[in-house]
Amino acid sequence: MKSPMLPSEHQAAVQRALHLGRSGNPAALPELIELSRLPSNEVQRLAASAIGKLADFGADVGMAVAALAPLALHGRHPQTQQYAIRALKKFGAAAQTHVPDLRDAARNPGNPNYVRAAAKTAADAIELAAQDAGAGVKHRCKRCNVTVSAEEYARANEVFQRVFCDRCFDEVFLERRNFETQVEINKTIEARDGTLVQSEGERRIAEWLTAHGLAYRYDAKYRIIGEFQIRPDFYLPEVDLYIEYWGLDTPQYKMSMYKKQTLYQQEGKRLVSVYPKDLPVLDHLLTSKFRLFGVSL
Repeated sequence: MKSPMLPSEHQAAVQRALHLGRSGNPAALPELIELSRLPSNEVQRLAASAIGKLADFGADVGMAVAALAPLALHGRHPQTQQYAIRALKKFGAAAQTHVPDLRDAARNPGNPNYVRAAAKTAADAIELAAQDAGAGVKHRCKRCNVTVSAEEYARANEVFQRVFCDRCFDEVFLERRNFETQVEINKTIEARDGTLVQSEGERRIAEWLTAHGLAYRYDAKYRIIGEFQIRPDFYLPEVDLYIEYWGLDTPQYKMSMYKKQTLYQQEGKRLVSVYPKDLPVLDHLLTSKFRLFGVSL
């Protein structure tokens, strides 16, 4: 859906939706609902995502579910539906009346696969949340789905901003530590400014940034994107822009890449993706992308 809004109005609405989504303020819900009704797929998508983020901050569940359901089930753009479905899932048992419609959406061959998958996942999660509510269960581990105590919830949320039982917390902590250790071991290639990177592609990007006087942080430790933690290849704090070099071609790597790209998009982050095929024209690619984002070189 192409937005009929004026470019300045559209951009202001996009930034407002992003800001309210990050605020954690349940009082932002009415304004987000109004934003979700604007005639722009991007604004609707970001507003729906932002409403979902308020689920953990005491937002009015009735208002939120009533606003999200039409977008989730009848949104004019599949991506809007997908984001609204994901947001609806976060309100758990309060969205129980919409489970039959979500099941229908999951079975509808006319919907894109990602909408069908999101609808099935949401329906399953909402039904489980309704069962948990009846049994007095408040939290479940995101990894193994067991019931989580208040102490386990507090510990995991403080460290990972996600819910884990103690066993999974320890496993994730070790996996994260081992990953960080391996990343440091792999940093064997030195750029001209002394930064150690993991590949020739990253070296060339680092040296291009240095040549253009652009300050960057390489492999910055776990910047928060939405409710997830990521580790971007390059972050340019002065222009708030990210660069990722997607240097591998394995199925597992591609799955991680697609998930990471989705997180950037969902949060409205400015991302430049670079692939091995781009290296022969790296200067042209980065120059054109930076100009597109309004970055002066």
